[in-house]
Amino acid sequence: MKRTGFVYDDCYLRHDTGGYHPECPERLSATIKWLESSGLLPQLARLPAVRADQRWIEAVHNIHYIIRFEEACNFGLSEFEHPDNAICRETYEVAYYAVGGVLQALTAVMAGEVDNAFCAVRPPGHHAEVDKPMGFCYFNNVAIGARYLQQKHGVGRVAIIDFDVHHGNGTQHIFDQDPTVFYYSIHEHPSFAYPGTGREFEKGSGPGQGYTVNSPVLPGRGDEDYRRLMTQDMVPAVKRFDPEFIIVSAGFDAHVSDMMSGVNLSTDGYDFITEMLVNLAERCCGGRMVSVLEGGYNLDVLPLLIENHLKIMAGLR
Repeated sequence: MKRTGFVYDDCYLRHDTGGYHPECPERLSATIKWLESSGLLPQLARLPAVRADQRWIEAVHNIHYIIRFEEACNFGLSEFEHPDNAICRETYEVAYYAVGGVLQALTAVMAGEVDNAFCAVRPPGHHAEVDKPMGFCYFNNVAIGARYLQQKHGVGRVAIIDFDVHHGNGTQHIFDQDPTVFYYSIHEHPSFAYPGTGREFEKGSGPGQGYTVNSPVLPGRGDEDYRRLMTQDMVPAVKRFDPEFIIVSAGFDAHVSDMMSGVNLSTDGYDFITEMLVNLAERCCGGRMVSVLEGGYNLDVLPLLIENHLKIMAGLR
C-alpha cells in the first residue's frame, strides 16, 4: 500500500455557481459523503488546504487579470467575463485555496511525506488562460503547480497529463513554447466539443515544439480508443521526456453516463487510465504524481470514479 495524500476542505463548497450550473458544490459534498461511507478516507493521508501565496499565481497569470477577477467577485457579480464562468463574492478567495491545496500536495510528495496525492478542489483550472477565464476555470491549478515545482523545488521537467474530456486549452497555451513542461491531453475531438482546441497538429511552438501531444477521440468512442491512443501516443512521448514529476488533470466527464460529452468511456476504462498513469509515474519519476480534479458532473457516478482512482493510487486495487 502507498501513502496517498488527499486534499479537501469545506471552503471549496463556498464557490456558489447558482442553480442548474454543472460545476456545483455538490460535486464535492457528494464525493466526500461517498468516501466516508466507503471507509476509504481513514486510509488516506489528509492534507490541509491553505491559501496560496499570490506570487505563485503570478508565475502563470497576468496581474491585471488577477485584479479583474478580484474586483468581479468584490462587486458581487454573478459571472466573470462569460456566462459559463459563474462566480460569487467568495469565489476569488476559494480559488486561492484551490491552488493552495494543490501546492500543499506537491510539497508533501516532494518532502516524501506521501507517495502521491489527489486534490478534490474546485474551481477547476485547465481552461484558464494567462489572462482569461474559460469553462468554469479562473486560476490554472496544474499550470501553477508545475511552475511551483520548478521554482520552489528545483524540478527540471514536469509532465502534465490531462484526461478531462475537454481539451485543456489554458494549460497547453501556457506551456506552448516551454520545453521543460510536457503536456499530453486525450479529449473529445475539438470539432465536436468545447473549447475547440487540441487537434493532433498542435504540438507546441518554438523551443516547445514537440512537447505537446494531443489525442482527439471521436464522439461515441470509448475504452478501446483510449487504450490505443494512450498506449501509442502518450506512453512513448512521456518516456522520451523523462519527467521528474507528473501532474494529472483528472476529469471524469468522459464517462458514458456524463452528459457533458459524447464520449463513452466506461468505469473500467477509467480504472485502466489510472493504472497506466500510476505505472508510468513509477517508471519515470519514482511514483511522484499529484492528481487534480477537473471535470465530472454526474453526481451519481463521480464519487465512485474518484474512489476507484484513489484506491488504485493507494495500491488498494
